[in-house]
Amino acid sequence: MQEHSIRSPHPQAVGSLVGTTVLVTGASRGIGRAIALAAARAGADVALTYRGNETGARAVAREIECLERNAYVYQTDISAPDSVTALAARARADLGTIDVWVNNAGADILTGSAAKLSALEKLDVLIAVDLRGSIYASWTAAQMMLEQPRGGVIINVSWDHAVSGMKGKNPELFAAVKGGVLSFSKSLARSVAPKVRVNVLAPGWIETAFGAELDEAKYQRVADSTPLQRWGTPDDVAGAAVFLASPSAAFLTGHTLFVNGGVVM
Repeated sequence: MQEHSIRSPHPQAVGSLVGTTVLVTGASRGIGRAIALAAARAGADVALTYRGNETGARAVAREIECLERNAYVYQTDISAPDSVTALAARARADLGTIDVWVNNAGADILTGSAAKLSALEKLDVLIAVDLRGSIYASWTAAQMMLEQPRGGVIINVSWDHAVSGMKGKNPELFAAVKGGVLSFSKSLARSVAPKVRVNVLAPGWIETAFGAELDEAKYQRVADSTPLQRWGTPDDVAGAAVFLASPSAAFLTGHTLFVNGGVVM
């Protein structure tokens, strides 16, 4: 049998994003903020979006610029196709190409006034933002990347319990929508290969706004039930995102990476 030497098409340091551009939706706080900053630390110029928290988004941009990377901020409503189309056009004009597009933006139905919505109202919001928004943004990114000489990478954000289930009305809603994101991403990965890679991040219990509102007993129960005995942090998810975006993951597509301390395996 003849042996073949197969090299990565983009040999670089492990986890390096030097010379690339990264777009992160919903990057004014939490996981999106962490991904945007991690991408900049890895060497990328970063475009980031926000819907209502301009102050937070501008603060993230300043942090990126302190890392001597370029930062671009766009107000975007991920649930509105026209807004996503405009985002792609503006980002491409500013950055030239988009090498990595991270669909992180999602609806918060657990905290604030949205927590008081009915189950059907919450479902409508989740479908519009998390599911339809991720699908349309992925189509938009894929079309753009297929026209680029070196293709690109799409990373969609799902949820670890979408594959195992969790008791409760809110978990039912999240499982339905985030399960849709996961399944869609697998099909898209086949449609746009080999030029574009599509992978999924599936975070578990991560210390974001929801975790901050839990009482100490509930917080500790989550940590105790996790094999790695702690909550995850946005930086844990960001590190996984940089890996999937980088040449180190050049032979991964249609893959789901669970960032959850082992709760769902």
